[in-house]
Amino acid sequence: MNIDEIDQKILEILQEDGRISNAELARRINMSPPPTLERVKKLEKNGVIQSYVALADPAKLGLNCFTYVEVTLVRHGREGVERFMKAITGLDEVMECHHITGGADFLLKVASRDIPGYENFVLHKLTALPEVQHLKTLVVLSTLKHETRLPLNQK
Repeated sequence: MNIDEIDQKILEILQEDGRISNAELARRINMSPPPTLERVKKLEKNGVIQSYVALADPAKLGLNCFTYVEVTLVRHGREGVERFMKAITGLDEVMECHHITGGADFLLKVASRDIPGYENFVLHKLTALPEVQHLKTLVVLSTLKHETRLPLNQK
């Protein structure tokens, strides 16, 4: 699908405010509501817009500890990797899982209430996976920037 300037503007606006009305979206891109809605539906149908979500404040929900965990597997064969990936998708604490290059095999972003909560996760869930050989944890002290919007204006 080709993304033109109007589609790009629609995406920028929706990434900032997914609850904007179609009428307001149309006004902001200088189009009438029916073709605006048609463009949004096309972006949804083609998978450019995957979903709409509410972003919650982690601290207000008691999630005060974020860690990035480098995971090295025992073996990096297809079956072990697939078993690990299947298991990791079932762990609610894991917010992100990336298959990476370098010294580790995967990079996880983990949310927990506190350090003891993270320790419990490591001891009872993550290291319980037979594919896991080694972990390296980086604890987030503070967050200077956290974006959910994709940078669409790159050329």
